[in-house]
Amino acid sequence: MVFSVLKTLWLQQSVIMLVTSDIRHVEMPGDKKETEGFLYKVTVRCHPIAMSVPCLLSRAARSFTLLGASGVLLHRFRVLCPCSITRHFCCLFRKMSSRRQMDHLERTASNYRQDGVYPAQVCGIMDESETVKRLRLAVHPDFTFRAGQWVDFFIPGMEKVGGFSVCSSPGLLQKEGVIELAVKYTQHPPAHWIHTKCTMDSHVAMRVGGNFFFDPLPSDPSVDLLLVAGGVGINPLYSILLHAADLLRQNPTNAGRGYHIGSTHLCYSAKNTQELLFKKSIINVCKEFPEKFSCDFHITAQTADIDQELQPYMNRGRLSEGGLRCHVDPNTTLCYLCGPPPMIESVVQTLLSLGLSQERILFEKWW
Repeated sequence: MVFSVLKTLWLQQSVIMLVTSDIRHVEMPGDKKETEGFLYKVTVRCHPIAMSVPCLLSRAARSFTLLGASGVLLHRFRVLCPCSITRHFCCLFRKMSSRRQMDHLERTASNYRQDGVYPAQVCGIMDESETVKRLRLAVHPDFTFRAGQWVDFFIPGMEKVGGFSVCSSPGLLQKEGVIELAVKYTQHPPAHWIHTKCTMDSHVAMRVGGNFFFDPLPSDPSVDLLLVAGGVGINPLYSILLHAADLLRQNPTNAGRGYHIGSTHLCYSAKNTQELLFKKSIINVCKEFPEKFSCDFHITAQTADIDQELQPYMNRGRLSEGGLRCHVDPNTTLCYLCGPPPMIESVVQTLLSLGLSQERILFEKWW
C-alpha cells in the first residue's frame, strides 16, 4: 500500500521538523486477533528541515545572526495505533487524531510560515485582565509581520511550541522594535510558562505565520472592515484595527495620494467587561476617528454594574443577526472573524444569509 503524508509537522526532542514525505511501504500485522497496541512499521522517504531551538537560543545570546537549518534524512518511524481496526491505515490515523487535541504546529501545518526563526527578549509584562497577561518583546531588526498574523513561540527547554496572535500593530514594530502578545492562562505548557515563569529579560524565539491578515496597498480600492471577535480572539483583530488607524494617520493632506481606508466596525463579545481586552484603547480610536471607527461590546455573563464610560458601547447577550445587518454591505464589506469555532460557524452562516460572499469572510479559529 502507498499513502501520501503532506506537510506534517513533527516535533521531537525540542527539534522542529517540517516533513514532506511519501510512505512507500507499510508492514501490517497478519491475521492476529489482538487489535490494541500494534506497532506499525512505515518506511518513509522525506525531506525535513530541522532546527534545534535550544541551540538557536544559545546562539541568540551571543549574536542575532541565525545560521541556516541543517538537513536530516529520516528513513523509518514507528506509529502506535490504539485502534480496533487493523487493515485500514488511514482510519487508524484519523482515530489517533480524534483521541487527543492537536497542538498548534499540527493545527497550522498547512498555513504560511516565514523561513526565519528570530530571537526575542521580554521587555514588559502586565496584567491585561485577571486571566490574560500582556507581553512586550524586543525583536530582531529583520523581524516583520502583517496585522492579524500569529507567531510560533519557542521557549528554551520546552518541547511544546506556543501559538499566539500578535496584538500590536506593525507601526509599533517600526517605531520601537517591539511586538506585543496577550496570552490567556491555561494549563497548556507555553501559556502556563508565560503566566508562572516568564520574567523581564526572559529569552525566547519566534517565527511568524498565518494567512489571516490585513495589509492593503495604497493602490487597493477602499473596503469597509467588519471585525468580529470572541474572547481572546480579539488579539489579531485589535492588531488590524490599530493598523487601519495607523494608515489613516499616515495619509497625506492631499486626497488621493494615501491609503483608501473605509469604515471599521468592531463587534466584540466576552463573558464580562473585565474580559473585554483593550477596551479603553478601542474606544479612544473610535473617538479619534468618529466617522471611520465604531464598536459594539457584547457581554454574556455580567453580574456587576457597568462603568458609565462603557455603557454607550455595551450590549447584553450574544451578537445577533440584527447587530450585524447594519454593518454588512455585500459590495464593500470585508469581514474578519476570530474566536471559538462554534461562534465562527454561527457568524459565518449569518453573514452568508445577509448576502456577504464567502470570499469576503475571513476567519481564524482558536481552540
